Amino acid sequence: MSSTPHGPRARVRVTGPRTGRRRPTTVAAEIDARTELGAVYMRSLVRSQLRLAVGVVLVVLATLGAVPLACALFPALARLEVLGVPVAWVLLGVLAYPFLVLLAAGYVRRAERNEAAFRDLAGARDVPR
Repeated sequence: MSSTPHGPRARVRVTGPRTGRRRPTTVAAEIDARTELGAVYMRSLVRSQLRLAVGVVLVVLATLGAVPLACALFPALARLEVLGVPVAWVLLGVLAYPFLVLLAAGYVRRAERNEAAFRDLAGARDVPR
């Protein structure tokens, strides 16, 4: 530092002008601030959960919906009986429930996995500036 005839010079910090509020730096902050990038992250989570739900609905329709369709197309199948009860009733009235429980458990597991991946993304990763 050099001196002037009036004493030592004061230090001056040179910075650029402020351009508004500070930009969030994490995914969670982007979502909380409701920025466009945060909206993209939320849409991706909603889209993955929707894709999972549609897949499960299609599996249910393809499996449980196939029983009445098969009985309508093949009348001999509709006449089959197990212990005096029509096969369609056994399939839809008894075996459908364990199938639905297993499908629901798989759905919950996959949905939680989607949310955990999103949480890891939102909590641990910084967004480039």
